[in-house]
Amino acid sequence: MTPLELRSSVSLASLFALRMLGLFLILPVFAVHARSLPGGHDATLIGLALGIYGLTQAALQIPFGMASDRFGRKPVIVFGLLVFAAGSFVAAATDDLVVTIVGRAIQGAGAISAAITALIADSTRDSQRTKAMAMVGASIGLTFALSLVAAPLLYEAVGMGGIFAATGLLALAAIAVITLVTPAAPQAAAAALAGRTPFARIALDADLLRLNFGIFTLHSAQMAMFVVLPTWLADRGGIALGDHWKLYLPVVLLSFALMAPPLFWSERVGRLRPLFLAAVALLLAVQVMLSLQPSGLVPLALLLLAFFVGFNILEASLPSLVSQLAPPDAKGAALGIYNTTQSLGLFFGGLLGGWVQQQWGKPAVFDACAVLMAVWLLVAAGQRRWPASARGRAAARENLC
Repeated sequence: MTPLELRSSVSLASLFALRMLGLFLILPVFAVHARSLPGGHDATLIGLALGIYGLTQAALQIPFGMASDRFGRKPVIVFGLLVFAAGSFVAAATDDLVVTIVGRAIQGAGAISAAITALIADSTRDSQRTKAMAMVGASIGLTFALSLVAAPLLYEAVGMGGIFAATGLLALAAIAVITLVTPAAPQAAAAALAGRTPFARIALDADLLRLNFGIFTLHSAQMAMFVVLPTWLADRGGIALGDHWKLYLPVVLLSFALMAPPLFWSERVGRLRPLFLAAVALLLAVQVMLSLQPSGLVPLALLLLAFFVGFNILEASLPSLVSQLAPPDAKGAALGIYNTTQSLGLFFGGLLGGWVQQQWGKPAVFDACAVLMAVWLLVAAGQRRWPASARGRAAARENLC
């Protein structure tokens, strides 16, 4: 990476981390806190308070992505962070569950993921794109593990209102990062925003549809399996709920160490397709193994490690592929669709996991996830366009010259 690419990637990854930390800090403690609120014994309202964020994200990712194509990435990102901060402060100022739901909906309305990933794509060469996306994935994984440790401590110290207020302050800090630290996109990328690729062309492109189906499936399976996995770690792995972070943190860190070398090698030599398909197949194998109901901490830890290795490879590869296959003037729109399907996957996965467990029991959740992975493997095998190797791109530029 050039110094400018590295600065852009690190600052935008930290931007994601600040925003996602504000979101993740709520998850480990909100369900317990909600019991103290009026209506807090209604599981539907609690689920709505947690899930409505994803719904408003899904509704607004495409408009925000298209707006970033037209008006620029940074103004849209700043506006979205202000909306997210406003929702955080609304939720912080109330002890009413319904008002909290409104605040969470406003938080989700700051749907800037597409604009951020588009800015990463603008600021990096194709040969460095997956590295930048991997930095974002690493920042999200680390903040998730950190939230498992910090959330109970913060809740005891400042309460839920204080945590919501902290999420708003983190959003404001993110505005300082995007305005003062993140470099402006290169002029060539900024000029491309003036194009007018029809939205239908982006939405109906066969290869982009395959990638969008992939992120929907990936996050559906993630949410569904984590409906069951925490209780299995306690019941079958013998690790108390309060100690789960002691497993998640080293597993997440080791998974990044294991996924980075093959991912960067495959991008350099143009062999992303076999690695991508192998990662999907790995997740399929993990779901099948979990459906066999293994017991013991070591087997569950190894399966969790395998899951995160495959998950992180795909989480870094998918947005990089979308940004490389989309027309330059419509990256924001393409990534808006991508992030919409990602949010819908999170929402669908939670519903799927709960419904399947209710109907057929916990092992059936992993059977359902295995079916999702098998379908995705078939869909991904039909992908026609894959990025060339770094050497191939360099040779193509020389030929043009």
